[in-house]
Amino acid sequence: MFWLVRQVRRLVERFRLEGAAALLHGNRGRTPANRIGEAMRSRIVELATTTFAGFNPVHLAETLADESEIALSAKTIRRILVAGGVPAVRTRRPRKHRSRRERMPRAGMLLQVDGSRHDWLEGRGPMLTLVGAIDDATGIFTGATFRAQEDAAGYFTVLAQTAVGYGLPVALYSDQHGIFVKNPNRPPTLAEQLTGKRSATQVRRALDDLGIGWIGALSAQAKGRIERGWGTAQDRLRSELRRAGATTIDDANTVLPGWLRRHNDRFAVPPGDPEPAWRPWPAGPPIEAVLCFHYPRRVAPDATLSWEGRALALPPRADGRSWAGAGVILQERLDASLWVGHADRDYRLAEAPPTPVTLRARHLRREPLADLVAASRPEPRPALPSAATAAPGNRDPNHPWRRYAAVRPR
Repeated sequence: MFWLVRQVRRLVERFRLEGAAALLHGNRGRTPANRIGEAMRSRIVELATTTFAGFNPVHLAETLADESEIALSAKTIRRILVAGGVPAVRTRRPRKHRSRRERMPRAGMLLQVDGSRHDWLEGRGPMLTLVGAIDDATGIFTGATFRAQEDAAGYFTVLAQTAVGYGLPVALYSDQHGIFVKNPNRPPTLAEQLTGKRSATQVRRALDDLGIGWIGALSAQAKGRIERGWGTAQDRLRSELRRAGATTIDDANTVLPGWLRRHNDRFAVPPGDPEPAWRPWPAGPPIEAVLCFHYPRRVAPDATLSWEGRALALPPRADGRSWAGAGVILQERLDASLWVGHADRDYRLAEAPPTPVTLRARHLRREPLADLVAASRPEPRPALPSAATAAPGNRDPNHPWRRYAAVRPR
């Protein structure tokens, strides 16, 4: 405490000699020794408005640290941008109070899925929908893909990416989209009345085959994990797409995997229980045969199927029996190939040979009746010349008119 007493005495003595100016700090008005130079500050403002336009301060600080030797904190970059007159990229509004649900304790217990319809290409291309899945326990994207619309093929692709990279989740959490649930208010069909259960959509059928439970959210806030993930993606991923110059859906899907890796490295949180709940792929059909579109069909007597106006031929069965009349499942896989599943085996379909030509009477176009009558009339027979006026050649007994004896009526 002695140093504090001495300091107060020095200030009082200086105040008596110099007045109020003695209370000002000695470094007032001086440039700090650790101040970033004007060249560096101008460089950061230039990058934030050109190459990295639209990057928020945190995203910009991380990107500069990874790709250049500029290692500055996000707060420092924010102060530089504010001083340089660069407006904020995002404005936050106060959040409403909601009781937050605790995360699942183990990874793989719950997977939140959704589709985000957004102008991801910022006018450089068409509107796209990002279909993705986030693990509830760790907050990582297990799969994502850009689609033209939110469709079942997108969810099949995301589930396949999750199954290959992590495993099968215990349950899936989504909204009440028609991809997952059909209209519950419609009356049941006769087949549904006979079976005692509603017909499932293609995605719900695949979830049932894999033993994955489905939970339908009643509001967007209920699946807030993936909704907040879309907020991050619409900020950072959109900037990455702009920087890469993406203009098509293929360009966007090329940029997406690298961004997913950086997102998971940056925002992943450790689960409460380190033991994961992911399940391995079950023994049986491959991923391509389950995560695809299934249609029940009946095989024709000539071992063919009718599909979109064309005939498809089946290969010989493994047990040597005939295909005629067999009930099969037609699989339209994500690579557009067509397969048939029967008795735990998959057979690839091929184009059936053309039907052999059968010769038979053909129904041709009928001619008008007047034309037929005119064609059936004989040509008028010219009158025979008399003996006095006949030419010498006409008297020849071999003349065509004299070649046959006249038939006289009896």
